[in-house]
Amino acid sequence: MAEHYGTAIIPCRVRKLKDKAHAEGTVGIISTYILAAIRNQQFLSLTELNESIKERLEFFNNKPFQKKEGSRVTAFLEEKLFLLPLPQRSFELSRWKIATVGPNYHISVDNQNYSVPYEYIKHKVDVRMTKNVIEVFFDGNRICSHPRLYGKFGQYSTVESHMPSNHQKYVAWNAERFIKWAEKIGENTTFIIRFFLNRYKVEQQGYKSCMALLKLADKYSVERLEAACTKVLTYTLTPEYKNIQIILQTGQDKIRESNIATAQSSDTEHFSFTRGAEYYTRSDD
Repeated sequence: MAEHYGTAIIPCRVRKLKDKAHAEGTVGIISTYILAAIRNQQFLSLTELNESIKERLEFFNNKPFQKKEGSRVTAFLEEKLFLLPLPQRSFELSRWKIATVGPNYHISVDNQNYSVPYEYIKHKVDVRMTKNVIEVFFDGNRICSHPRLYGKFGQYSTVESHMPSNHQKYVAWNAERFIKWAEKIGENTTFIIRFFLNRYKVEQQGYKSCMALLKLADKYSVERLEAACTKVLTYTLTPEYKNIQIILQTGQDKIRESNIATAQSSDTEHFSFTRGAEYYTRSDD
């Protein structure tokens, strides 16, 4: 606080009242001149009490000194010329804690998450918390800061430059864009994309799986991807990217299509009611 306001604090010695004689003396005078004077009055609100104290204080500050000229007000006005201007922002009380940077290059503060440059993963950092700002320090040097998050738990404040380069490519994507892309392919691909986005507490954690699924469409075709998504949903409603990848690699999506065609053909033959030409051939007998 002293550094913020550009001043210095010199502590007094313990039990040495003479080190702060003026302060101790003024405390006694104030107690007598203000508090003693209103001790028998009744106040029905804090505002009323403060108004009475303010009135007595102004009278006390303008009261002439007994042994020298002037008053406390005139003394203050003389010293006011030498006072430094106050900073634009008031000093904010802060709390400190030690946090460990997680594998996702974030730290947790009061159930909210803030990114740190990924080079500090697994390192312990000092965190300074004020009402409006979160500051992160390593070896006494500030490495990043964030506006403090409030509201629902589990929010993320992520700075793109804190991310490894292979993670930054996902920044241009969002849930809406992934879903629109999936809807052009088919309903089962859309279902799986929505599942990937909703399976984590933080939506962005599902982007990697969505991006990988997008690459499968480039590699195998959108038709085969939809067929693979359809197949995987026949045996699980919690699919993994790896399941779909294996189906495409082994060609199981094609097997399914050929099996359906074969089954339809055999069903037509087995349940056929079409009469051949021989049926309508009449003999003379």
